[in-house]
Amino acid sequence: MSALQFGLTPKMKPLPTNRSVLVAALDVGTSKIACLIGRLRPHPSEEALPLRSHSVEVVGFGHTVARGMKAGTVIDLAEAEAAIRQCADLAERSAKMQLDSVVVSVSAGRPTSELISASIEVAGTAIGDRDIARVLAAGSRHSARVGRAVLHSLPIGYCLDQARGIQDPRGMLAREFGIDMHVVTADASAARNLMLAIERSHLAVEAMVTSAYAAGLSAIADDEAELGAALLDMGAGTTTIAVFSGTRFVHADGFALGGRHVTMDLARGLNARIADAERIKTLYGSVLTGASDERDMIAVPAVDTDEREAPHFVSRASLGRIIKPRVEEILEMARDRLAASPFAAEPRGRVILTGGATQLTGVPELAAQILRRPVRVGRPLGVAGLPDEAKGAAFAVATGLLVYPQAAHLEHFEPRATRHSATGGGYIARVGRWLRESF
Repeated sequence: MSALQFGLTPKMKPLPTNRSVLVAALDVGTSKIACLIGRLRPHPSEEALPLRSHSVEVVGFGHTVARGMKAGTVIDLAEAEAAIRQCADLAERSAKMQLDSVVVSVSAGRPTSELISASIEVAGTAIGDRDIARVLAAGSRHSARVGRAVLHSLPIGYCLDQARGIQDPRGMLAREFGIDMHVVTADASAARNLMLAIERSHLAVEAMVTSAYAAGLSAIADDEAELGAALLDMGAGTTTIAVFSGTRFVHADGFALGGRHVTMDLARGLNARIADAERIKTLYGSVLTGASDERDMIAVPAVDTDEREAPHFVSRASLGRIIKPRVEEILEMARDRLAASPFAAEPRGRVILTGGATQLTGVPELAAQILRRPVRVGRPLGVAGLPDEAKGAAFAVATGLLVYPQAAHLEHFEPRATRHSATGGGYIARVGRWLRESF
């Protein structure tokens, strides 16, 4: 974790192109934790997809209720650690193997995008790999901010003597060599405490990925990413946004509102227990109401634990009147964030919805009305072996983390030695740390 002191999160090395690898994904959310173990096999060159070099097959799956989390942030370290251990153990038993490291999603910490430019002098010589490494390092230094952790450093294009948009500068001549980078940062404390909870579970953090970016890698089709699309991941405690243009991830944003807030509104409005409000939302929740909904009555158990207390009844239309304003608020905030992003320049760009909160009836229709864009619900694409319960929009982030290693080569990553220092080294080092912590 020492790298986080310098504002860097662990970065993943590019996948080998000629052999299969096992990758573990850990999605630690506000309401659930999911752990997937996937086998990534190289595609034959003639079958390789534009954005995917490997096929993904899930060989292990674990899913538990999250504990010790609020709005994607760790608030009880011991509870979060216990839930992560339980989820990882389920995945390990399913795959009949032991995990060593995981790719982790980050939804908290106010993810923010920034476009950064940096340049170096090359004295008119031909550009080589060493010059590219120098300018990438210069861009990374400019991205450091006090109290912020860098989640992604993605080169957008290179610049030779003020000529911008160059994709591969190798062998070209210039006096000044620059780079434009898309940098995504989050609050360092949120990333640090999430890493701590995972490392206390004796797992190394291979990489940290903004949750909407991961969901986009899983749920956005290649043509959508090429033409311009925005992904809206509506989780329990947070809503995060990722914008793609020309297949590149160009913008990230997020705020701390989600499906959990709908549940709390229902609990207050119905004078019900939170667990009962969540069940009623899941079974009967909708943002659309019709004439018959005033006559369709739903039983709400009493708050009192006395079983002799009779439940009270509310109409389905009453549920809609409580649910709809909060969902409208979330979508209006997302609309305002998208209007201030590069997505505003994509007038026909599509919005893809993922996350558990999108499972409420009528959310896609309401989103299309508020966002004034074509909207569809996104589900994991091109991932084999998923159990039925993981094929919906709620697991787009977890499956996207298995796809992410194929996109790792797009990012600027630190030398391997630095990354090992961030994750606590290899197996022997982690055993030593466990012994020091336990005895």
